[in-house]
Parts: sequence; C-alpha cells; structure tokens
Amino acid sequence: MKLKRGDVIFVKLPYGMGSEQGGTRPAVVIQNDVGNRFSPTTIVAFFTTKDKVKLPTHVEIDPIGGLTEDSTLMLEQLRTIDKHRILDKIGELGAKAIEQINQALIISLGLGGGDTNVGKSKKLANHLSYYANAADGCRGNCR
Repeated sequence: MKLKRGDVIFVKLPYGMGSEQGGTRPAVVIQNDVGNRFSPTTIVAFFTTKDKVKLPTHVEIDPIGGLTEDSTLMLEQLRTIDKHRILDKIGELGAKAIEQINQALIISLGLGGGDTNVGKSKKLANHLSYYANAADGCRGNCR
C-alpha cells in the first residue's frame, strides 16, 4: 500500500498500557513522503471520538477524510508502526488540516524555538502535570 502524509488509515495495535492507544483505530500518517516510500515503518497520530480536554496538541477534524464522525487528532500520541499493522486506507486530509497538524506538532515536539508557543506549551505542561499526578495517585491500579 502506498502511503503519503495526511492519509487517514485504520491501524491494528496491540493492547495499550496506561494512556497508550490500543486496538483497531483510525490514525493519520505524519511521516514525510520520502520516508513513507522507502521505510517499512511510518509515523502516525491517533484519532479519538471521545470528549477530551482541549490541548494545543489537539486538532479537531470534521467527518472528512474517511472519518464518519467528528474526531480529535491527538498529536501528543505519536507512534512509529510497521506498515503491516495498517488494515486499510480510508481517506486523506486536506491542506487546512495538514497546516493545523503542523502547528500542533511544533508545540508537541517543542520545535517552535524562542517564545512563540510559550503560552500554549505552559497550558500543555499544566495538563500533563495534572495527569501525571493523578496517575501517581493510582499506583498502577487505575483503569
């Protein structure tokens, strides 16, 4: 299957641990097209239809690109997968969504440099700190 950046695919993952994504779920290809052409792996980000706290690493996607309902793309949930995990290509995202993804990746990966994303990065840090503290309280017993 030929993949390109922005393709919406269904991926079959093993059971996730903690906050990792698992199961069969939609994702978008994040990796560049040269890597997609020559590598047996690709980098993806996952969609969810569950209500999430709005983070600067989230991109809201309407039911386009093969999706059947409003979804949130979680750019803090990146994963490299073997292409054999891909079940099907169901569509592709447009240029506007790709630009929003690029901006969320800058924040998620800290690529902005300088102070351009300090406010958004602090908001993300506060949310992550909250979830880390909640997880510490679970001591591995929460689901």
